[in-house]
Amino acid sequence: MNTPFTDKNLHIAWSRLTPERARTEIRSAIESAKKAVETICHVQELTYENTFAALEESGADLMRAWGRLSHLQSVMDSPELREAINELMPEVVIYSSSVTLNPQLYAVLKNAAAEPWVQQLSPVKQRFIAETLADFRENGADLSEEQKQRYAELTTKLAQLSQTFGEHVLDSTNAWEYVTSDESELAGLPESARAAAQADALSKGHGTAESPAWRFTLQFTSVQPVLTFADNESLRSRVWHAMNEKGCGKYDTQPFIHEIMALRAEKAALLGYERYSDYVTARRMAGSGTTALNFINNLHDRVKAPFLAEQEALRLFAEQATGSSIPVMKPWDIGYWSEKRRKALYDFDSEELRPYFPMQGVLEGMFSIYAGLYGIRFEQRPTACISEGEVLPAGAVEVWHPEVLFYEVYDEETGEHLGSFYADWYPRDSKRGGAWMNCLTTGCPPVGNSPRRPHLALMCGNMSRPVGDKPALLTHREVETVFHEFGHLLHQILSDVEVESLAGCNVAWDFVELPSQINENWCWESEALDRFARHWQTGAPLPAELRQKMLAARNYGAATFDMRQLCFGKLDLELHTNTATYAGRDIEEVDREILADYRIPTTESANSALRCFSHIFDGGYESGYYSYKWAEMLEADAFSRFAKEGIFNPATGRDFRRCILSKGNSRPAAELYRDFMQRDPDPEAMLRRSGLA
Repeated sequence: MNTPFTDKNLHIAWSRLTPERARTEIRSAIESAKKAVETICHVQELTYENTFAALEESGADLMRAWGRLSHLQSVMDSPELREAINELMPEVVIYSSSVTLNPQLYAVLKNAAAEPWVQQLSPVKQRFIAETLADFRENGADLSEEQKQRYAELTTKLAQLSQTFGEHVLDSTNAWEYVTSDESELAGLPESARAAAQADALSKGHGTAESPAWRFTLQFTSVQPVLTFADNESLRSRVWHAMNEKGCGKYDTQPFIHEIMALRAEKAALLGYERYSDYVTARRMAGSGTTALNFINNLHDRVKAPFLAEQEALRLFAEQATGSSIPVMKPWDIGYWSEKRRKALYDFDSEELRPYFPMQGVLEGMFSIYAGLYGIRFEQRPTACISEGEVLPAGAVEVWHPEVLFYEVYDEETGEHLGSFYADWYPRDSKRGGAWMNCLTTGCPPVGNSPRRPHLALMCGNMSRPVGDKPALLTHREVETVFHEFGHLLHQILSDVEVESLAGCNVAWDFVELPSQINENWCWESEALDRFARHWQTGAPLPAELRQKMLAARNYGAATFDMRQLCFGKLDLELHTNTATYAGRDIEEVDREILADYRIPTTESANSALRCFSHIFDGGYESGYYSYKWAEMLEADAFSRFAKEGIFNPATGRDFRRCILSKGNSRPAAELYRDFMQRDPDPEAMLRRSGLA
């Protein structure tokens, strides 16, 4: 425990992960990794263990340390952490680039791959060899020395730009607040949103219990209720305009976007690709940027007519409701009138669902569903958040914040400890937005005389907080998000691959969302809702009438939701496929040009989503945002088997675990899918489910 950043203990000593230790340990890990690589370069008698296996192990400490430091910045951001990351990042990236650009190492690996003993290895190890060599080629191993130097410079600069982009987005999100003591401004807001805004104001020193104030921020849990329910148009407009300023002004991200795009294009060209999107997708299911872009364009053509029909119906509804002419809608009115129309059509107010979705009940129900399907069990452990030097209570697991939970996962049949995970569900100023799952330690099944090594992962979100004496009561969309991230987590925890680099979520990017998105289906099935949709006070199940309204309204606005996702996918792929067309031009002009056929006119145009599009400029999704819709195509089809055979059918669940969740990248994604479905995917399944086909 003298080296908490690289310590292999499954339980991490979070209080000891200080910026100063990060500097020491990460630099030490880099030096150790360099020595390990140098040893491989001078191997005489080539074996799998002293080449490919040794290479994977060489950077393990560095990956472990950097992963912990990066995670801390995501959940407990501070100036000191930022300073350490920005100082260390160039050193980490330079080392990482040097591995694949090392000609002596590459020669050793190619020679090892040609040895006769390779044919005696397991199929997984043989795939690892092939994938490793492909990684080397993709990362510049075949370049000239001069080109390698430029490639390393590009990689370092891109990492720094992405880090800065993310900081600007987070800072511009935290820079705005609106505090009011005028309760009349809150008309229409659900009680849950009012209570959350009041509690937030109190936590920041605004108002008192006797003279309350309400604080609104740009966190999604604050913005969404305002734009959906607030009768006060002034408040909606104020929040919309504030959202519109993210990534602008003092925190302008446009210069970083242009530089990132230019450097990515240069990187692709250096590696022999005409387009960056082709470079990224070459080893994914899509196979090329053009195929991915055609996928988005084809879906757009299918969705456009129902999208326009939905928007026109919404405009007419708003006209009728207000008794005034509305030739073009205001952007801050669209969500508001959409919710009003949903309620009118289905007599359904989505806020009615909240009391039936307490966080703890949702988690327990979710655990019970997948425990039965996959033959696993969950145990929650007591946790403690301590300062360095404090003694951890007996039996407790240390966490980075008092709200973080910790669970262990066991195989029901064998009793093996498969993995553990942290869960951090609520927003903080020091925490980045959105929801995500990540792996901290990749485990390994028993190999030879070595016992199983459990995985260690985490789930994070920014869900509705507990307020007063009420537990956290979630929206149905938040429930879907919890199930979604849990799907990613199960993909990692249930991985049974002997090579870490091919384990868990290390799969083709357009396949990685299948296990997460398929989980969302259980949030809609009546049998599944019975497991977790219980009133937080009475324990009563979700009333049949309310459930029927919810299901009837499921596809309300489906085309609009799809078009929104397609907008993101289109922006991403157009920029990375036709980069020269948009280089150096005003981002707003580029946005309007690319999405001219994807939007309806509004009284005011929003600033481009590119300004805070962290997925593609700071999240690894560049040329990959299409994968959400691609994976939706896969999961809608795959869930049809569960729907046919029973959503709780353990045989079907065990098949999904065996064919998909346990396999990681040990075989090509298309083969894994065919193993489960016994056929190729049906692309119409997604559109049929949403009522668009």
